[in-house]
Amino acid sequence: MYLNLWIPLKIQLHFRRQGIRGPNYHPIYGNTEEIKKHIAEARTKPMPFNHEIVQRVFPHFCMWSGIYGKIFIFWFGSNVRLNITEPKMIKELMLNHYKEVDKVPLNPPLTDLVGQGLPGIFGKKWALHRKITNQAFKMEKVKEWVPEIVMITMTTLKKWGEGRGDDEFEIEVHKELHDLSADIISRTAFGSSYEEGKRIFELQDQQIINTLQAMNSVQYPGFRFLPTKKNMMRWKLDREIRELVKNLIGKNNNTRKNSNNLLNLLISASQNTNGEDLQFDAEEVINECKSFYFAGKETTANLLTWAILLLALHQEWQAKAREEIIRVCKANEPVNAENLNDLEIVNMILYETLRLYPPVPLLTRQTSKNIKLGRLNVPAQTQFNLPMIDVHHNVEIWGEDANEFNPLRFSEPGKPLGAFFPFSLGPRNCVGQNLAMVESKIVLAMIIQHFSFVVSPLYAHAPTMLLTLQPQFGAQVLFRRRT
Repeated sequence: MYLNLWIPLKIQLHFRRQGIRGPNYHPIYGNTEEIKKHIAEARTKPMPFNHEIVQRVFPHFCMWSGIYGKIFIFWFGSNVRLNITEPKMIKELMLNHYKEVDKVPLNPPLTDLVGQGLPGIFGKKWALHRKITNQAFKMEKVKEWVPEIVMITMTTLKKWGEGRGDDEFEIEVHKELHDLSADIISRTAFGSSYEEGKRIFELQDQQIINTLQAMNSVQYPGFRFLPTKKNMMRWKLDREIRELVKNLIGKNNNTRKNSNNLLNLLISASQNTNGEDLQFDAEEVINECKSFYFAGKETTANLLTWAILLLALHQEWQAKAREEIIRVCKANEPVNAENLNDLEIVNMILYETLRLYPPVPLLTRQTSKNIKLGRLNVPAQTQFNLPMIDVHHNVEIWGEDANEFNPLRFSEPGKPLGAFFPFSLGPRNCVGQNLAMVESKIVLAMIIQHFSFVVSPLYAHAPTMLLTLQPQFGAQVLFRRRT
């Protein structure tokens, strides 16, 4: 009674005294039932192919901000969440308060999916893991993987064009790009083929289903330990994935002498200047592998899916990108590590895609201490809701064309920190963003180089949040091989 009623009412009163309101708190469930209802309604039918997608992805946030203003509170179970879309406050939260503000603890199915790697650990343990993984994703390391990314991509594109001649053919690019990203992360990060890692991806897909079912459900203390049907399925999936990852680690230990993949970098001992041992133990390596298998595939595949759809719709930008690629990659040669930075238009297209369709459209954080944020006094244990997709589409920040595809807005720097943060901000930003951008640039450039493409009549525009921002009914695109 005290935790589920009196404390939330006290917190609600605390924010109301500061002029911050929101939907009423309902004991135990908070506003989760309302959230599920609005999202389910939004998903019942597709929308026109335009980029005013915030209402479809997060209808409840749009409704509440219209009633209560840009800053409001709502309730996820008995946990209060403070919704923030003001760039200055986001910057202050992520840069000035990063020591007090951390990730919201993951629910059990999501922990199963990503493991106790970077997304699910805190404090000194997080700092240690971050230090080691930072080394693995330095740009100079990532550029060493470019030839392999090019080779894997070329193999996939040859399969797309096999036996097609000049005929137009349809591909559901969301699935194809997931398979390609899975192959790239398998080879570059873990030194294995897609086929060897395929079972891990299949099992993680099952874990995604479990996670989606749990995302908008209140988790009761201790419930995850009960031998329910869902919990036993969770445990079985987790055991099998861990065993497969152990086998990959064992294989890598036998062949890693000249290997430069992520797995080798994770398990290689290193010393800092103080002589502190920075080596992961076997369990920590497994957890980080689980995290990167999921994040490395999902983020890049979804970014590329939306980029292809945007260029299939906006043919003028597809043509501009192709002209640049032909100029930079002489004689239709593949992209390489040296000319990657010369693909400025491709880079702008990817950034504009990240603005309109960020793979992770919402960030959540939680403060461990009382903090002052702008004019607000925020009590400890408050969770923060940062809907970046709303910020990225805000006409007050981006102008009247905020909902239009215009890569030129990234031709010059100018937007303040907190206005554009597809990979988060500050010390806790995405550790794999260098790999995500390099891989995306290579794959997108090679697709444009070898094919022209338009949106299929079968495509139904329905962006939806399923852990990442995805096309609900697939992404059907018509391709024609260029000669």
